Amino acid sequence: MDTREMMKAAKKASRQMGMLTTEQKNLALTKMADALIANVDKIIAANDEDMAAAKGVISDVMLDRLMINKDRIESMAAGIRDVVKLPDPVGRILDENEPKPGLKVKKVSVPIGVIAIIYESRPNVTADAAALTLKSGNACVLRGGKEAYRTARAIADVLREGVGAAGIDKDAINLVDDTSRESANLLMTSPEYIDLLIPRGGAGLINACVKNATVPCIATGTGICHVYVDKAADLEKAVKIVENAKTSRPSVCNAEEVLLVDKAIAGEFLPMIKATLVDKRIANGQEPVELRLDEIAAGIIEGTPAGEKDFDTEFLDYILAVKCVDGVEEAIDHVQTHSTGHSDAIITEDEAAAGRFTAMIDSAAVYVNASTRFTDGGEFGLGCEIGISTQKLHARGPMGLCEMNTHKYIVTGNGNIR
Repeated sequence: MDTREMMKAAKKASRQMGMLTTEQKNLALTKMADALIANVDKIIAANDEDMAAAKGVISDVMLDRLMINKDRIESMAAGIRDVVKLPDPVGRILDENEPKPGLKVKKVSVPIGVIAIIYESRPNVTADAAALTLKSGNACVLRGGKEAYRTARAIADVLREGVGAAGIDKDAINLVDDTSRESANLLMTSPEYIDLLIPRGGAGLINACVKNATVPCIATGTGICHVYVDKAADLEKAVKIVENAKTSRPSVCNAEEVLLVDKAIAGEFLPMIKATLVDKRIANGQEPVELRLDEIAAGIIEGTPAGEKDFDTEFLDYILAVKCVDGVEEAIDHVQTHSTGHSDAIITEDEAAAGRFTAMIDSAAVYVNASTRFTDGGEFGLGCEIGISTQKLHARGPMGLCEMNTHKYIVTGNGNIR
């Protein structure tokens, strides 16, 4: 099926989706999770082909994003089952009043319709997006990257089997076969079929969608995430947080890209960071973090001199830009200037400094004494997520079920006229 025919089919299926009961949707989700587990070998075989084709073409950290194994498939299935447990967002009464005698106005949550998601090398997004759109009463059209196509195709096929086994139109879940720019442009410019577009990937993809889409589009994902270590920080706690935020999975959008350190404690703290992110990792046979240092930091520890663009780059790799600042106000100013509005953190035992930082930093998630890696739908108790919005309208931060609904007004009268 070509992309246009697929969008038509999704539009037709969306009419059924909005009328499904919670029980019907949960049955479909359960069968989708079961289908993933039953087809582990098929999915891994498809992923092996993608991995073989991508080696030497994309970086090792991006290969990690592409790789699927039994544990990750089981995690995908568990994520779908978590969505089963969540309340159905459809049909909630958000507000009600009686502005005129006998005229009752209810504001009710309803599905958006057809949601298109364009994503790159993370095939697990296929399952997350399908589960969230189905539970929220929507149909989806998914368009993955060419490097992950075989894996995404295998996942989508087994999910469609699960949906069909529950007696629901399989076209509630669709994966575009064409991975060229033409299919992406078609999704961006087909408001007659697509009600919302969500791009998940690098800055290039997101900017292209925001600039070119004629359908409503949510900007997601680009994360130049900061951790500021204040002069009142517990330094041992700070080292653990910085290490986790940078190295636990550097290829994802909630990974730390910039470390800000108060000058008052830089002489003590920066050697601790170098010992943890560089020396210890080398001793353990792990890839060390390249520290790109401003002039003050370079006078304290060894590293690479920071370039002009290093504080405005989402590295998605074992690279960390480091800058020394003169207190919380300079840290706030730097974050306000360079952050993409995703996730930013302060490490401090000073409540006043923490309060100032959280009040002034206008990001989707602002942390005190915790890693930026928690910005995730599952970690926030939303089940899996469809993306992390860095904009302010409709949805912000991890987008779960409620963000996949809009609302309408149902007005009941008794012969009322105006």
